[in-house]
Amino acid sequence: MGLEQEDVEKLDQIVRRNRPLHRGDHLFREGSPFQALYIVKTGSVKTYAPSEEGGEQVLGFHLPGELIGLDAIENERHNCSAKVLETSAVCEIPFGEFEELSTRIPSLQHQMYRLLSREIGHDEEMLTLLGKKNAEERLAAFLLSLSKRFKRRGFSPSDFYLSMSRHEIGSYLGLAVETVSRLFTRFQEEGLLKVERKHIQLLDIDRLRGILDRDANRGSRRQST
Repeated sequence: MGLEQEDVEKLDQIVRRNRPLHRGDHLFREGSPFQALYIVKTGSVKTYAPSEEGGEQVLGFHLPGELIGLDAIENERHNCSAKVLETSAVCEIPFGEFEELSTRIPSLQHQMYRLLSREIGHDEEMLTLLGKKNAEERLAAFLLSLSKRFKRRGFSPSDFYLSMSRHEIGSYLGLAVETVSRLFTRFQEEGLLKVERKHIQLLDIDRLRGILDRDANRGSRRQST
């Protein structure tokens, strides 16, 4: 977006296309030196940090077309680990070469600002999600976010596979795995979605949005009183 074809070709020259990665492979680990940005081409990747209990605290799920590694620019070390969730293809962009190229292509630099802004906005949404919403609203918001992100990349917004486990979803949303499983069952019984193992069909996106609208309406009523 926003790049001339000639500039796209220059960017393409520095991109490294790695061999296919498989579930459990790491792009980088927490504390490792920052050398490159990564773009998911196919598949999916999760980022995580150690939890206080000794497990993993999931920080995010990254889908095709999304960028990983921006948080390491400041300290030149990765603050988290990135693990592949399914067989995936990932493009690697050496940051030094990218930085040098962006000084010669202003539109590329502008796109980087847009990506950074989007990351900040996503982080703010996540803080709101965890701080103010109940379990039902958290899962609805998560499914709607996936729907929007798949649609943005030209995939179906209502029919997709969840490469992450219920436990990983719970870690990301701050919910017990039992709560996540119970909510999926309830949403299915209410006709909001259909679940077959990891295959999800969103049957009523408007009603899923309505779950979040109820929360917004409660907030506005509290302010008016």
